[in-house]
Amino acid sequence: MALRFSVLGPVRAWLNDTELELGPPKQRALLAILLINAGHPLSLHEIIAVLWGGEPPDTADNLVHRYVGALRRLFEPDLTGRGASSVLVRGSGGYRLDVEPAAVDVLRFRELRRVAERGEPAAAAGTLLSALELWRGPVAADIPAEVRMRPAFTLVEAERLAVVRSAAEHAPAAGAEMAERVLLVVRQAAAEHRLDELLQARLMLVLAATGRQAEALEVYRATHRLLTEDLGLDPGPDLRAAHQLVLRPEQAGETDPEPDRGTGQEAVKKPAQLPADLAVFAGRRHELDLLPDPTGEPGPATVVTIGGMGGSGKTTLAVHWAHRIAEHFPDGQLYIDLHGFHPSRAMISPADALHSFLGALGVPANGIPATLEAQTALFRSLLAGRRVLIVLDNARDSEQVRPLLPGAPGCLTVVTSRHQLYDLVTGHGATAITLERLPSADAIELLSRRLGAPRVTREPAAAAEIAELAGRIPLTLAMVCARAAMNPRFSLAAIAGELRESHGSLDAFEGESERSGVRSVFDWSYQVLSPAAARMFRLIALHPGPECTTAAAASLAGTPIGKVRQPLAELLRANLIAEPEPGRYGCHDLLRAYAREVEDTTDDSGDARRRMLDHYLHAAVAAGVMLFPGRERLPLDAPAEGTVMIEFRDGGEAAAWFGTERPVLLAAIKQNAMAGDGYAWQLAVALEMYLDRTGSWLVQWEIQAAARASALALVDRYALACTERSLGFVEGRLRRWPEADRHLRHAVELFAELGDGNGEARAHRLLAFLLNQREQYAVALGHYRAAAELYRATGWQSGLAHVFNETGWTYILLGDYPKALAECHRAIEAHRAIGDRNGEGAAWDSVGYAEHHLGAYDKALISFGHALRLYRLVHDRYLQADTLVHMGDAHEGAGRPARAEGYWREALVILDELSHPDASGIRDRLRRRVVRAVA
Repeated sequence: MALRFSVLGPVRAWLNDTELELGPPKQRALLAILLINAGHPLSLHEIIAVLWGGEPPDTADNLVHRYVGALRRLFEPDLTGRGASSVLVRGSGGYRLDVEPAAVDVLRFRELRRVAERGEPAAAAGTLLSALELWRGPVAADIPAEVRMRPAFTLVEAERLAVVRSAAEHAPAAGAEMAERVLLVVRQAAAEHRLDELLQARLMLVLAATGRQAEALEVYRATHRLLTEDLGLDPGPDLRAAHQLVLRPEQAGETDPEPDRGTGQEAVKKPAQLPADLAVFAGRRHELDLLPDPTGEPGPATVVTIGGMGGSGKTTLAVHWAHRIAEHFPDGQLYIDLHGFHPSRAMISPADALHSFLGALGVPANGIPATLEAQTALFRSLLAGRRVLIVLDNARDSEQVRPLLPGAPGCLTVVTSRHQLYDLVTGHGATAITLERLPSADAIELLSRRLGAPRVTREPAAAAEIAELAGRIPLTLAMVCARAAMNPRFSLAAIAGELRESHGSLDAFEGESERSGVRSVFDWSYQVLSPAAARMFRLIALHPGPECTTAAAASLAGTPIGKVRQPLAELLRANLIAEPEPGRYGCHDLLRAYAREVEDTTDDSGDARRRMLDHYLHAAVAAGVMLFPGRERLPLDAPAEGTVMIEFRDGGEAAAWFGTERPVLLAAIKQNAMAGDGYAWQLAVALEMYLDRTGSWLVQWEIQAAARASALALVDRYALACTERSLGFVEGRLRRWPEADRHLRHAVELFAELGDGNGEARAHRLLAFLLNQREQYAVALGHYRAAAELYRATGWQSGLAHVFNETGWTYILLGDYPKALAECHRAIEAHRAIGDRNGEGAAWDSVGYAEHHLGAYDKALISFGHALRLYRLVHDRYLQADTLVHMGDAHEGAGRPARAEGYWREALVILDELSHPDASGIRDRLRRRVVRAVA
């Protein structure tokens, strides 16, 4: 199939009309929705909602990723598997299609519409007609009908109708020839939308402008019959006004065939219903900058959604912004609290809200239609041609809001909700703003506004601590400020102390009544959750944080991944959790505290915690095996039933997992150090090699010390041996030699007592490594010989291969390069025989180092090249940098300083990305070279 379904027609410039196979229907639909929103990111949830509606399959996430991959290969055939696409870009929690506006008809259509709005009225009709000529059939005709009927696509049809109306409005001023051309388009659209009063009115006026008054009057009579028979409504103000303009002069005094019930234009009043703005409003500058600009000529009806957790200040921001822009809506402001989450008051129905709005607009009670559809039609008719600002506060969902949205250009609707209103974004093109915690500066500004700047300025450190302990949430900050304001003699340091004492609970954030406290605010969101979502919320509080994956959440719940997607999506919509990256879910500390307080007899937190920790422990061990296959494996018990296991295809996935999950793993170790179940020390040992390679030695020391304390508390000699070995080595990295020797020698003794030859051998190797750093080479060789004998006894070939290389390195340090090369080549052959690329790379690096010191620089560069290739294959970033430094050294020795500097800089980029301590040495080396060059 050719890339010709597009959105409005062919994508001509883009891909040069190449015949392309676009894959299955859902993949074509994905491309269509990306084209509609080209240049703007779509979240994964939005995409899934368009492709599958409210019942996505369990594999929806994976299917979307697969379709994206296929489209990327289609657009950029030369793109590598892990390369960054310049067309289909990942970001903002989803995907964005970046194409030139001229390449996609829908973008060209919208640009022509903007040009027409800015140009002269006489020329506007021609420009709009050019935009309409881009339409060559229904929107995205080549995708499944059930998908094409979703709001995301029907909204594009609404854009076409708006342009048709606008073209018709400008046609009479554009001359007879242009009016005739516009008439063809307007006539066709009016036949398809017979109940669109504004469109029928525009058709009447174009007909009259082209001398067809009789036909125009027939349009009025036919539309009048449809309105009265189908909806029980009289014609609205637009249709009646067009009727009067079309009547011949002798008929100008005639009245409409039906009496006016007071629902016409003259009934409209100018409401001013906005609540008072908050005098101490502070912050939210970033969010205010994201809100649309209401100035200029009226455009299509605009919708803005403001979401966020309870207490984040949604209503405050909405009302503040509404007051700032109210002057641009001269026909009034409407406001209603929809009570979507109120604990005691019933939710306001759309019919009740419309009844209130129609009354505010001057419609008498006996003139308000009985059905919701008729009320919506009347509401939209009354707002046609007017600029009204509407604030819909505390909405439960999109369905509660949809009937309250105006249809005519010029109006702006602001909707606040604790739920994420996906349907308004996908179906109505709403601008979505999600309120997170206040930035630190904004939180301090809020304290200053409420308590007075002098009081905050006197105690800046205490004010900053209060802001952090209150979570930088507007509601909790306001409650703390209320306590401080009611007690002006209290120092801010004393109030910060109160918060510190109650940290981890909600006791410090109680209001005057039960319903005004933070618990109550969170209750309003929690009580409307489904049982599955409520359970998931309680379980997420057990996670050590800061974020968990879908797999970790499934482990907590003890269910397959497919069964937790819906509860997680519900919690996201309720803003009780956040999704900072696709597939990663976080929860604010105060919400965690609330979740821990919520009791449910069906929960088994102990089993959930075991499943979660088994998930992370088994994954950490598997990732370590993938990255460091030469290390002996930590023996593990079988995971608890219901644990979701993950696998790694290569070292790149394993390294990426470690990098992403590092904060979670560290938090889990600290949280479980004294739990008495062994998870803390096992996780610490599983992390040892990764933390060492990334140079995180202080972090390593902290967790290994905690792991050793845990092992001592467990009275587990194997655990103590492992943690003594890990702690001893990091003590050596920090050049604390006595402590390093003590812990490592104790590890040797413990492994020997346990009969664990592989564990004892590795402890000898670590001792030897640290002895080499202190130039005690002969003693180091003795430990390597002991390690080799132990490995031969156990048959651990990988360990023996590493000893060959490490012995060779020791001979390099002694200056005995022939012996070094012999040992290192033995290591290469041994590692190659067992398929250990990381070990083989290390041995090649050692060979290159020896050759460098023999003056064979070009030969050394070949050996270093082998090492670098292998390190890249196994994704060992630190050792890549180490070898790049050696390659730079070899070029320098060969008298090629410019090439040497290039390799050093490449190494520095990697070391900086890892935040590795070795970066400072390379940076100093480069700085000295610059100084010498200047001198």
